Amino acid sequence: MVHKARVSDTSDLQSLTPGLYIVATPIGNLGDITMRAVETLRRCDAIACEDTRVTHKLLRHLEISKPLWRYDDHSDADERARLIESLQHKAVALVTDAGTPLVSDPGYRLAREAREAGIAVTSLPGASAPIAALTISGLPSDRFLFAGFLPPKEKARRDVLAELAGLRATLIFFETAPRLLKALEAIGEVLPGRDVAVAREITKLYEECRTGSANQLAEHYAAHPPRGEIVLLVGPPADNAGEEMDAEGLLAEALADMKPSQAAAAVAKATGLDRKALYARALEMREK
Repeated sequence: MVHKARVSDTSDLQSLTPGLYIVATPIGNLGDITMRAVETLRRCDAIACEDTRVTHKLLRHLEISKPLWRYDDHSDADERARLIESLQHKAVALVTDAGTPLVSDPGYRLAREAREAGIAVTSLPGASAPIAALTISGLPSDRFLFAGFLPPKEKARRDVLAELAGLRATLIFFETAPRLLKALEAIGEVLPGRDVAVAREITKLYEECRTGSANQLAEHYAAHPPRGEIVLLVGPPADNAGEEMDAEGLLAEALADMKPSQAAAAVAKATGLDRKALYARALEMREK
């Protein structure tokens, strides 16, 4: 289904055409908001937001006053249905607390149901923490995957990293300061040899992007506990990953408490190397 978004002339403050306007807001520096975003927030009928207190601060800075409607992770289907009904005759801007809506938040359900109802959906691009972090990290940017937050539990965290190990792309995660060390430790074990970057407080006064191995970064942040919002990036496996990651060393370590088939599967996930070839080598090593 294709819907063409209709945007009224922005030369005055007449109401916008009814529909959903997905508006990116600053991730730190308020100067990063776009002129088009400001104009849309001025002309819309209402604003759907994660936290009315956070959005109120932004609107006060912009000298804008609009009705604020709460829409967040806890909004249920009934609340979404009422919002869809309002979109039939009102122009509603959707914002998140910081950055681009729908990136690691439930807004996609609203956008999907609005489209299914024949409502125009318009995106106003702007600040995005994953993209900003990628651009300053120095890691390959031709292929990348944003994977949201890593799971808080250790096994689930390692499982996710192992699942993504074979991708020839830079991996981008959100992470919290209290969990950063655990995440770095897991990356060092599951994805050894990778380039890693920690970007935090992007666009703010104390912006920092530190790069190195997972172990080096873990050592640094153990001594200097981080603060603020964090984007964690992991570079893709090198073309000669088999040599750099010492597959035999990983196999030998895994064989200490695994069967050859299990060891081969674990190392294949960690390195992206062929499981059958690793299994054959594991059998040889076990015989010796």
